[in-house]
Amino acid sequence: MSRTQVHTPRKPVLAGIGATAVLVTAAALVPGSTPAEAATYSPPPAHAGFDYQIGGAYTPPAGVEVVSRDHTASPAPGLYNICYVNAFQAQPGAEGDWDDDLLLRDANGDVVYDTDWGEAFLDIRTAGKRERIAEQVGTWIDGCADKGFQAVEPDNYDSYTRAGDLLDAADAQGLIKLLAERAHADGLAIGQKNTVELAPNRKANGLDFAVAEECGEWDECGDYTDAFGDRVIVIEYTAKGLSKACAGFGDELSIVRRDLDVSPKGSSGYVRETC
Repeated sequence: MSRTQVHTPRKPVLAGIGATAVLVTAAALVPGSTPAEAATYSPPPAHAGFDYQIGGAYTPPAGVEVVSRDHTASPAPGLYNICYVNAFQAQPGAEGDWDDDLLLRDANGDVVYDTDWGEAFLDIRTAGKRERIAEQVGTWIDGCADKGFQAVEPDNYDSYTRAGDLLDAADAQGLIKLLAERAHADGLAIGQKNTVELAPNRKANGLDFAVAEECGEWDECGDYTDAFGDRVIVIEYTAKGLSKACAGFGDELSIVRRDLDVSPKGSSGYVRETC
């Protein structure tokens, strides 16, 4: 499912980011790799037509160059494809897919849930658990590469902001670094999903571009461009948010409005608008 920013109590690192596509090698980022083992990857093209299809794949509209789809789907032929994985939380009802001790628990031993989405938080508090989680998510990332995706967006990087005082930013960054290494080794660029407060750390965390939900709505697009330049993909869910994003960044960033459920085209709730 789509994620909104939390505003209620609710290939080596790019040397420069501009309008030219950047091709990089994973050997410089992955410890122990050699030039012969190096994979190449590049971030999505800047200011390209974009469609967000994580709720179901369909034929991309005319003018679309970049598509994001769930890791269970196939990439859109001939386009730049981003692979969505839920990396910091279990899918609804999928707690059994994870070892019991990898589910975050409170002082009473009860599993802690993201109440907005009905998803159990994963326990990323120790290096050992982060490594185990990264290995499982890493198999999905490997699958993305095998299918022909060019990039991956690990969702719920900002889980720590919704888990009370049980998780913190250091925990989240510890896991995202492992996922960045895995993605780069697979020849995939990796995007930072939301989590604007950690955007200034994108180089240290190995992140190549950003996927920002509602940065127009919440006046945060500039914070992302400060860190990522024009390598920012914006998804808005309201007419107001789209208008603000387009007014400020329509000539610079990839921007689309989708319905909150990210419904496939032909569904009753389907919405897709651009600048």
